Amino acid sequence: MNTVVKTRYGEVRGSVADGVHTFKGIPYAAPPFGAYRLRPPQPVAPWSGVRDALSYGRKPPEPPHPPWVPELAIPGEDCLNLNIWSPDLRSAGRPVMVWISGGLFEYHGAGASPWYDGSRFARDGIVCVTINYRVGPDGFLYLGEGDANRGLLDQIAALQWVQENIAAFGGDPQNVTIFGESAGAMSVGTMLSMPRAEGLFRRAIAQSGAAQHVTSAATAQRISQYLAEKLGVAATREAIAAVPLDRLLAVQEELKADVDAHPDPQRWGEVAANLLPFEPVIDGEILPARPIDRIVAGAGAGVDVMVGTNTEEWRLMLVPSSVIEHVTNEALLQLWQATDCRSRRHWPPIAPHIRAPALAICSQPSRATGIGASPRSAWQKHTPRTARPPICTSLPGAHRSSTDTLARAMGLRLPSSSTRWATRLSRSGEPTLRNSSLTRCMPPGLPLPPGETLVGRSTSCSVGQPCASIRRQRS
Repeated sequence: MNTVVKTRYGEVRGSVADGVHTFKGIPYAAPPFGAYRLRPPQPVAPWSGVRDALSYGRKPPEPPHPPWVPELAIPGEDCLNLNIWSPDLRSAGRPVMVWISGGLFEYHGAGASPWYDGSRFARDGIVCVTINYRVGPDGFLYLGEGDANRGLLDQIAALQWVQENIAAFGGDPQNVTIFGESAGAMSVGTMLSMPRAEGLFRRAIAQSGAAQHVTSAATAQRISQYLAEKLGVAATREAIAAVPLDRLLAVQEELKADVDAHPDPQRWGEVAANLLPFEPVIDGEILPARPIDRIVAGAGAGVDVMVGTNTEEWRLMLVPSSVIEHVTNEALLQLWQATDCRSRRHWPPIAPHIRAPALAICSQPSRATGIGASPRSAWQKHTPRTARPPICTSLPGAHRSSTDTLARAMGLRLPSSSTRWATRLSRSGEPTLRNSSLTRCMPPGLPLPPGETLVGRSTSCSVGQPCASIRRQRS
């Protein structure tokens, strides 16, 4: 059965099943292409007649990515849209929850996923909304031209649409909760501090994310310059907007691979610590200062906040990359013994039962950036060159970067984000890899894990140890 609701911009037709009213792909802003490319979100144009909202809309551009979150939409221009699940359209005043998805500010800026189906919320009496927002260069490239943090502005535009229209779907615009995970939680924490977000939500839930993941304007412009150099164009909005989308996404991956492989603070600034080249930027206007500092000073004081992490969340990062098969208690103890970081005193007590996430990070204070030292500096200072792989610096909160840190510490190199990992579910329900390969720095005498075959060896890798190319032969 179908149902029609009138919004401020036109009527939309949704579906009704099992007592849940569902509307998908409703635009909350104009397509961010053409004259609007790399610009803040613009108002959506009103339409006449009834617009179908029966299937998910397009999603913002993003590069190929690991199969972390299944998606049910394909990229397209009309990508700034949202989805609504409501228990009842006849009576307003129901609580509203707006979901902001994660994905390192590089992927999954979309609310179209079977994981994000809001039917269960609606059955519990809540109006659930999931939104799309721009990620990567389209969302967070900063050129110093006043168009910063477009991805965050997309989120705010969606919340403004909710304020204007959600009552027609049974929701109470004065009782809105924003909630997100990973980069979505970082967005939640950031919006708590944003002047433009004041009054748009009453409560906030941050799952596995905080309010300190931002980049200075200087570092953000430096990254924009690196991107422009790789593209072979000037570092201006017009020049980069004219680059074909496929080319821009490919270069985005190249730049991210450079950060992951060589996280040098002298080149990447604070991004060397969290490996997020595209993230919110302290531009002085949209983000006046570090969100966490503004929150300490009182920003968002009138908002109820819930903060937490998700149990076993790290498995989502460690299993597809195969790093989890190399994480053993013995390996972690070796990692601990090979490390003499001053910050180690803040780690949990070492014990055989402690899992990888508790021990994966070791950050060395640095006067240069105040965040992290060069990955090799702590390694070279405290550890013989041939004894262990380097302990690369990172900070908690960015899952892929933390996984990279642990992988490097174990002597592994992860495949790039563009690699199409072949995964399947084994009988035990665990994802496994088939016919994949990776490169591992091999300390002398370290045995290969079961199911892996040595197919080649080079003289040395970047840390001065023998390297081996490993192929997984599992079925």
